[in-house]
Amino acid sequence: MDVTSTYKFARISARKARDVAREIQGLPVSDALDILNFTPRKAAELFSKTMKTALADAENNFELSVEGLFVKSAVVGEGPTFKRFKARARGSGAPIHKRTSHITVVLSDDVTPSEEKSPKAKPAKAAKSEKKAAAAPKEEKAEKVEKKEAPKEEAKKSADEGARVDEARGMVYDSAPAEVDDLKLINGVGPKLEEKLNSVGIYKFEQITAWTEANIAEFDELLSFKGRIERDEWVTKARELHEEKYGK
Repeated sequence: MDVTSTYKFARISARKARDVAREIQGLPVSDALDILNFTPRKAAELFSKTMKTALADAENNFELSVEGLFVKSAVVGEGPTFKRFKARARGSGAPIHKRTSHITVVLSDDVTPSEEKSPKAKPAKAAKSEKKAAAAPKEEKAEKVEKKEAPKEEAKKSADEGARVDEARGMVYDSAPAEVDDLKLINGVGPKLEEKLNSVGIYKFEQITAWTEANIAEFDELLSFKGRIERDEWVTKARELHEEKYGK
């Protein structure tokens, strides 16, 4: 059974009263009264009066046990606002808004707070969907790992005589191969950058197309490119130039 008590036209703003209402929501009456007694706010006193009225009503009119009651809801509604003015300089007036609110407390003995908050059993379909959602990130991680490993394998396969595969830099040449590509065709690569790339064993488009994120970071730090490789999309441009020149 629900027992309701309302304090109308309380001289307090609804915003201030709602802060206290949130503290006692769903608590047993004894705990709620303890919190209100030790809360140094005007709203706590108003809620305490309203709750005691509801308790007296429940005990005397409905013959309910006080020990089994809990705060089912504590609601604060907006009341009328009294508008006043205070005299200011040069004949002006400053507005004063005296706000009021309606405080409503509902006590109940139907369901205990613990039962009300107990989680419900999840349906079988929901459980299956959760399992699928949990498995999805693992599959995505596996795909990412495969994508990262693929360029390394391609670099190893395409490594010809005179080239070696370095873990940090990918496929590099210790000396210039018989056939080299014009790296200046890549966006942002000039004669000086081409010399720098040649000095660390990069002579062909094919080498750049096989770069992984780790390789890009290594060359970016080694040659002080400051993010130019990704910004100018060297890997994409090198792939296009390689396909245009070699047709594969």
